[in-house]
Amino acid sequence: MQEMTVYGVSFDLVGKQPIVLLRTAEGRTYLPIWIGHAEAAAILMRLQGQEPPRPLTHDLACAIIDSLDAEVERVTVTELRDSTFYARITLVRNGTEIEIDSRTSDAIAIALRAEAKIYAEDEVVEESGVEFEGEEPDLNYAHRVSLGEVDMDEFRQFLDTVSPDEFATGEDEPPA
Repeated sequence: MQEMTVYGVSFDLVGKQPIVLLRTAEGRTYLPIWIGHAEAAAILMRLQGQEPPRPLTHDLACAIIDSLDAEVERVTVTELRDSTFYARITLVRNGTEIEIDSRTSDAIAIALRAEAKIYAEDEVVEESGVEFEGEEPDLNYAHRVSLGEVDMDEFRQFLDTVSPDEFATGEDEPPA
């Protein structure tokens, strides 16, 4: 199992689908995961430090977990099956671990809110990870983007710096 960090959120220009890019904590391997627009918005809001006026679904889930005197210990991307990534959220309550099946995008959004670690099984990274040669991709663009206001010139500049092989590993679940 490898620890991962959220490197950014981008868009697949062909399918116009958001992609969350996880990076191994040690190394230059990235795991691109296609996600839905709502989950991309939830992840971007957290990465940008924005607070919604009312709790979103992932905020509500974290509030429920907290009110039950539990905490999110970690989330794990467990497998890739039929072009869909699967994940598990591990909660701890009274010293007991509780495993919950989750869509990968929801697990990541919850992990960011709970400040929990994100992991991926070695097999997932080996099968779907992309290693960059040379400089790292510049996804700072992703942290500045608002889903409703994509600057197409800036997005084209981002696309000019990313090779097609970086996004050739498959898709996550269909949009919710």
